Amino acid sequence: MREDAPQRLHLLRELFNGVRYVVKTGCQWRFLPHDFPPWYTVYQQARRCLRAGVFEQITHDLRVIVRLVDERNPQPSAIIFDGRTLQSTPESGSRAGFDGHKMKMGSKVHIAVDTLGNLLALKVTQANEQERAQVGELSAKVQEVTGNNVELAFVDQGYTGETAAIQASVHGIRLEVIKHTEPKKGFVLLPRRWVVERTFGWLGRFRRLARDYERLTETLAGWHWLAFLNLLLGKVAFQSA
Repeated sequence: MREDAPQRLHLLRELFNGVRYVVKTGCQWRFLPHDFPPWYTVYQQARRCLRAGVFEQITHDLRVIVRLVDERNPQPSAIIFDGRTLQSTPESGSRAGFDGHKMKMGSKVHIAVDTLGNLLALKVTQANEQERAQVGELSAKVQEVTGNNVELAFVDQGYTGETAAIQASVHGIRLEVIKHTEPKKGFVLLPRRWVVERTFGWLGRFRRLARDYERLTETLAGWHWLAFLNLLLGKVAFQSA
């Protein structure tokens, strides 16, 4: 940079706190409290971090730390796949799809987590996209961030069929479908599968993720990484205290 270039006016920590506030509370950028730097400065920094994948990379680093503190291997050998549908809003309505099972218009967030519930990979699609169709891409992302360490993936009955199994096997992952053994009414806790439902519950506490408020798919995905980054920061701080 030139010597006469403008210097930074606000601490990066304050900018980061501002972005966290928006995702946690769900407020509009222009309603950001005056305790933080100006909203347009916080927004600019958020866009930079999203484009550079900063939130995702920090999440992966913190995930490894949490696993080591918990006396586990740095990378998991088993994971869980699942997806949830977010109701669309006027901002995201142009790319929304209809989820016939949940009976709502919106976007579907497909995720992969380890057996502790920590986020490994995600993909955002229209709500009408089938979960089994995303297995190949999610498997590739998981193996990339874990160094091809994953061997097994627990899934629900939405991932049944040869197509999903073949897509996973290409990347060295075997799918194990966890089925209900008897008729159910309401939510039933299933072995292994309940972990990913808990992760969705954690993410649902961030109001910006309660619905699909984003115009861009990349922004919605980035806010999921930022939300989980915050969750992991709390775990690291608690376990190291």
